[in-house]
Amino acid sequence: MILIADSGSTKTEWLLVGKQGIERTFRTSGINPYFLGEEEIRRVLTREVLVELPIERITDVYFYGAGCIGLPGEMLCLQLHRVIGPDTVEVNSDLIGAARALFGNKAGIVAILGSGFYDGRDIILQTPSLGFILGDEGSGSDLGKHLLSDAMKGLLPEELAKAFFDRYAVSKEDVLEAVYRRPLPNRYVAQFSLFIREHLDDIYLQALVAKRFEAFFRRNVFAYPYKEYPVCCVGSVAYHYSGLLREVADTLSVNLGPVLSSPGEALAHYHAERMSE
Repeated sequence: MILIADSGSTKTEWLLVGKQGIERTFRTSGINPYFLGEEEIRRVLTREVLVELPIERITDVYFYGAGCIGLPGEMLCLQLHRVIGPDTVEVNSDLIGAARALFGNKAGIVAILGSGFYDGRDIILQTPSLGFILGDEGSGSDLGKHLLSDAMKGLLPEELAKAFFDRYAVSKEDVLEAVYRRPLPNRYVAQFSLFIREHLDDIYLQALVAKRFEAFFRRNVFAYPYKEYPVCCVGSVAYHYSGLLREVADTLSVNLGPVLSSPGEALAHYHAERMSE
């Protein structure tokens, strides 16, 4: 039996996969080795993961997540070996996970927060996301950041502005404190993207989202041969705004393929097929 993990900074989805497919799933805290040390990772694995596992049946672990490149990924790989003890542990970036889920062994362009060109085996070209300050175009934090900026500068239409401040009741001082002095400002600004989703019938917000999606395509996807290969996306923002995302893609002559909310089920299928080979 194999264990697959699809992890972000806040939560991890685990899937137990046998030859017949997914046997069960569960969620734990997020494991991002770029931000968590060995002791913190070991604590999550011991207290949240081990209690869910038929440990004697696990032969392989495939972990896909943010922050899993280079030394942080190697450290996580070592902890997975020590705590779970399988024969094989493979740690890859979340972009590799998305690519395998979307394309399997075929080539294509995969988009998550960053983007990359997948040749059917590996990511051979990659545009970095650069985080919510320098990049992450079209992400929840990016949409929330631009909405918040427009609200603070008095750019929202009157009715929309009233609905925003009735909902959040934030002042300029509150925002500056949260963004520039408190930890995790990306999570703070991302929360405001929910307002966009709830009011997406508003033409102003439609234009805001379309503009950020266009920025995503131009600053990320256009770095690859996007007219020769399909472009597929993974993530809750792409999934919930897929209609608008497709409209922007069509305008830019981008061949947008499937859009998944998360890669877990497709990854399970990918690895189950490899087990049966």
